[in-house]
Amino acid sequence: MNSFASLILPPLSAIYGVVTRARVTGYRRGWFSVSKLPAPVISVGNLTTGGTGKTPLVEWVCRAVARETGKRTCVLTRGYGRANPKSQVLVSDGSKLLAGERESGDEPYLLAQNLIGIAAVVSNPNRIAAGEWAIKSLGSEVFVLDDGFQHLNLARDLDIVTIDATNPWGGGSLLPYGRLREPRAGLSRADCVVVTRTDQVEDTAPVTDTVQRLAGAIPVFSSRMVSSGVRRLTGENVDRDSLLAHPLAAFCGVGNPESFFNQLRREGYTPALTRAFADHHDYDQSDLDRLISEAKAHDAGGLITTAKDALKLASLKLELPCYVLEIKISFAEDERLIEMIRNACG
Repeated sequence: MNSFASLILPPLSAIYGVVTRARVTGYRRGWFSVSKLPAPVISVGNLTTGGTGKTPLVEWVCRAVARETGKRTCVLTRGYGRANPKSQVLVSDGSKLLAGERESGDEPYLLAQNLIGIAAVVSNPNRIAAGEWAIKSLGSEVFVLDDGFQHLNLARDLDIVTIDATNPWGGGSLLPYGRLREPRAGLSRADCVVVTRTDQVEDTAPVTDTVQRLAGAIPVFSSRMVSSGVRRLTGENVDRDSLLAHPLAAFCGVGNPESFFNQLRREGYTPALTRAFADHHDYDQSDLDRLISEAKAHDAGGLITTAKDALKLASLKLELPCYVLEIKISFAEDERLIEMIRNACG
């Protein structure tokens, strides 16, 4: 960060902090109205911007709700980065995809793909209106609120907050100087915390201690990301071991790119080079041409990326094979979290 930004951004963060605290206080004291849907709502959110492993956890929660309760589940999401961000888009009705990635947003579309037969997905910045519509039109019985911790005008029955063990506090400063969306004291609103990527740090005790100092004796769950397979960009599954002997160029446009590159290394891959793009990056042909040129210069025989990035590559020409590492979230112990989900669903 240059000296000009270091001079200008801290005062802006201070102003942002005042506004954020005032907003939270307003909701706590009843100055602003809070709406309640006539169905259970489970929120999955975070304190920082991007890259905490929230999307795999949303998928995991939806599967848990469906398995434990059998109720019709619907994901309510804003749909960041889509073509018309103020509109409502039915991404999936739970049985089939009904919109494309550009209409839906990359993460909602990925969730909809992975949750066919499990949950519907609706993109709409007005989660209250989307929920009311889903109850009438889809018969939805449980809602999972994606990125909902700061969405204070909708009541929830369970508030889950994700914290990335590799960068728990986003540099320690509020936006725009740091990555915190609100002060850490906001954790006092959480019902439980899921610490992600615990396998990528030596000790999670400092994070757990801070959470319990700020939020009291709420449950803190440890999780990690694990590979659920490797496939070609065109969809065919690939034997993981057959790729380990070949150098691959790794690239991604996610909130925490180093976590993806570290995941590859933990899975046994040694990337010939790594390239990080901005979160939700919309790739064009020139991006891929430069990447392939660099990959060839490093003797890489192919590319490897995330499922989220793969969505944006279908229309582009690739001179090298491209592989996709599929990941899911895994818990050391999940019985208590499943019990909390069951109780929230009533």
